[in-house]
Amino acid sequence: MLLKGVSLPRARVVTLNAALGPLDYRVPDGMVVAPGSVVIAPLGPRQLIGVVWEAERLPSEEIGDNRLRPLAGLVDVLPIAAPLRRLAEWTADYYLSPLAAVLRMILPSSSALATPRQLIEYRPTNTVPPRLTPQREQAITRLVGRQGTIRELADIADVSDTVLRGLVTVGALEAIAVEADRPLPTPDPDFAPPDLSPEQHAAAHTLATATGFDPILLDGVTGSGKTEVYFEAIAACLRAGKQALVLLPEIALTEPFLTRFTTRFGCEPAAWHSGLRSSQRRRTWRGIASGEAAVTVGARSALFLPYRNLGLIIVDEAHEPSFKQEEGVQYHARDVAVMRARFEDIPVILSTATPAIETRHMVDIGRYREVALPSRFAGATLPSNAAIDLTQDPPMRGRWLAPTLVAEMQANLDAGEQSLLFLNRRGFAPLTLCRHCGHRFQCPNCTAWMVEHRLMRRLACHHCGHVEPPPRACPECGEEDSLVACGPGVERIADEVAALFPDARTAIVTSDTIWSPAKAAEFVRAMDAHEIDVVVGTQLVTKGYHFPNLTLVGVVDADLGLQGGDLRAAERSFQQISQVAGRAGRGDKPGRVFVQTHDPSAPVIAALVAGDAPGFIAAETAARREAAMPPFGRLAAIVISSEDSAEAEATARRIARAAPTVDGMAVFGPAPAPLAMLRGRHRQRILVHAARILDVQDVIRDWLGAVEWSAKVRVAVDVDPYSFL
Repeated sequence: MLLKGVSLPRARVVTLNAALGPLDYRVPDGMVVAPGSVVIAPLGPRQLIGVVWEAERLPSEEIGDNRLRPLAGLVDVLPIAAPLRRLAEWTADYYLSPLAAVLRMILPSSSALATPRQLIEYRPTNTVPPRLTPQREQAITRLVGRQGTIRELADIADVSDTVLRGLVTVGALEAIAVEADRPLPTPDPDFAPPDLSPEQHAAAHTLATATGFDPILLDGVTGSGKTEVYFEAIAACLRAGKQALVLLPEIALTEPFLTRFTTRFGCEPAAWHSGLRSSQRRRTWRGIASGEAAVTVGARSALFLPYRNLGLIIVDEAHEPSFKQEEGVQYHARDVAVMRARFEDIPVILSTATPAIETRHMVDIGRYREVALPSRFAGATLPSNAAIDLTQDPPMRGRWLAPTLVAEMQANLDAGEQSLLFLNRRGFAPLTLCRHCGHRFQCPNCTAWMVEHRLMRRLACHHCGHVEPPPRACPECGEEDSLVACGPGVERIADEVAALFPDARTAIVTSDTIWSPAKAAEFVRAMDAHEIDVVVGTQLVTKGYHFPNLTLVGVVDADLGLQGGDLRAAERSFQQISQVAGRAGRGDKPGRVFVQTHDPSAPVIAALVAGDAPGFIAAETAARREAAMPPFGRLAAIVISSEDSAEAEATARRIARAAPTVDGMAVFGPAPAPLAMLRGRHRQRILVHAARILDVQDVIRDWLGAVEWSAKVRVAVDVDPYSFL
């Protein structure tokens, strides 16, 4: 996008290479650039994509004009606007990440910057190749109904590009031309206005009339109609000619959301998530940058896209820990969303039924406004809650469901109503061991047990993705048929349901089975058509779904999330079980929730059964305040990793010895991380605990800057950590 006006004579460029600092270039005659321009910068024999930055904001070594190389070109896209550049600076500074790494999220795809009018994609035909190798058969099976580039389809099918090109040659895949710049649909704010209750109408009016930077917590119980309420804020944003962004925590929630959005606004919004084909990603990015994409719904990475005229940000299920990015730039999308709204000077709505303690604290000190929806929509009532004490009402031997819960499930089946069993553990069993010698199957790359996935006939590591077939004999002692599964996963619970209720139609809902928006849509369709009687699922079913005929929820193991030393374990368990309980009784039939536990008197369980969310949050907040833990203190984790265990430990000790003595800051460790090896790298961990008023980022930046370590060692800093593994 060529600019009019006076060009800079020289340009300070931030490339997408995190190993490089800002680089200065000469602007050729006739080329007009300004801060934010996306340019092509030569570096040796290579050409790199970069963004022109204000020189005064990024110090660099001054070099004479006669020594500068000229820019190689200007990319035909609008410049990155100043508010987004300020957000990039803030994110890099706060999370101690290279600015280039943040820029890669703003410019995530080279195809988005290119200007082809057509792209070539491929899709399966009904032709069976004459030579059906196992790889070809696998590709044909996995690519049914799919379309994309050769590279994208190869990733989906888990085969090489060569296999797919062979299928193209024999006619099993056909090439199709895709219009790269086909028009995006325009949502109509007045397409189908909802019939809101007086309570919802008042909340919607508050949200729709918000102006300027205005962080608002939309705190509504499950089933209160929060989505319909914030849709009215989107409608007001559209009428004002501005763009809106809705962040969702899971890709699986995208399809149900798109359906509700289409019902309200007459068409789908632009979607942004990892499941998009490159042509879709390019079209959406350019539509966002031009302003054509009026509403975008996406995962956390959608937060960094270059919206031309952003007017509103909504973070749905704002309490969700999956909004925290655990690799690369380790940012929290909820907090960065608030900062983007601040730089854009627009409202941001945090919608949730179970606000995080950090968010609640911001309301308490007056930084955020609160809009409450304390009752369910259309007269629906909250479900009744009861604890099942597993010490007094134990399951039968070899089973995991207590007799009381089994009886309630039978009553539900007799009434023609649907049930949900929740266990936040994928697979069949979390541990497989040999009953003869005691050998336990551990991942070769991580200090984690291999999880048996019986449906897919494999052992899998949930941390690095390593998979292997279950052996017939123990690899340690050679004994055959000696392997035994220990503990339950959702697949094992589904087997128990099938044994107890052979006529019940059961669905397993995890990230293994609902791995795309299309799969989520099929699950929703089957539930609405009452083709499913019992759902057995993980946290994937705890949010976003509305099934009026689902009246019973059973929490198989409420104690599971309380294990370990996680700062937020109790809060997270309370949120998760409250959310899954909220799936029950959302229509005109009352709901019941049964929570299986070995300790009904535990504060979390007692609060859940009593429905005392305010009491639980008050107690948790008081405990955090006394311990000066977030939001009343600061935490940062320094993780040192290497393929050599001794090298990782030595580097960690050297870093710890160099820790400065600072008032209001304590340093703990180093110690092996709870997950002491991950993806073949040994990990040491240092934890920094600081007072709220301390600028801990500056301290850590200076501290680590004074220590040297081997190129084989990685040192990562996680500010405000959510994972303590």
